[in-house]
Amino acid sequence: MDGTLDHVMIRVEDLEESLDWYQTHLNYEEKGRWEADTFTNVFLGPEDVHEDGALLELTYNHDGRSYEIGDAWGHIAVRVPEDALQESYDRLMDEGVDDYRDPESCGNRYAFVKDPDGHEIEIVKRDYGAKWSIDHTMIRVEDADEALGYWTRKFEYTEVPGRWEADSFSNYFVAPEDAPEEAMKIELTYNYDGREYTMGDAWGHVAVRVDDLDDAWDDLLTREAPDYRDPASCDHNYAFTKDQDGHEVELVTRD
Repeated sequence: MDGTLDHVMIRVEDLEESLDWYQTHLNYEEKGRWEADTFTNVFLGPEDVHEDGALLELTYNHDGRSYEIGDAWGHIAVRVPEDALQESYDRLMDEGVDDYRDPESCGNRYAFVKDPDGHEIEIVKRDYGAKWSIDHTMIRVEDADEALGYWTRKFEYTEVPGRWEADSFSNYFVAPEDAPEEAMKIELTYNYDGREYTMGDAWGHVAVRVDDLDDAWDDLLTREAPDYRDPASCDHNYAFTKDQDGHEVELVTRD
């Protein structure tokens, strides 16, 4: 399978407010839209996003529901140039974005803001990729060995540079072996205290690009991935499985 991470989906309560936030503050532009009877999906990213760069999918359900963030999903991380962390953060503050974790409080290595629905967005320093493009999506896992094994066995991912083992937690980054550095990665965060997590419903899924949907699905079932929503149940447009902690993983094809 291709294995490139295609997008990450989050649910929003006010589509126009969210579109304005991402377009104003991160300079995102609309890359695609799907209008259904009960929901709207909008895909966003920087104008010059890499061809293998991931997009952000905003899902808006028309019934006015509200969502719980939970803590099983952590954040998405967006890139700024190595020397532009403070400048970029200051600009967001000037534009009225909520002050959540400033660069100084994070050792001037990164910073955090939140979008209108409370999704955390990390700002990381990178010398590659378009400004504000998605660098990684962080999820929390209850067993690091099991999580690394899942991505290695099911999707043929490898651990990539970035591992950080601290006194109370570890971060591991995984991606397809031949993925360009501009592609999105998965950050697995494992806390050593044995805590459990709640999934919530404000986060939706990460999507993995595959060459052939049915072949990829058969491979996943052979590798004992959960049979959550098979291609037939999705009109052969996509499919869904789950990781060992219940995070949803969508399979999509792209021309």
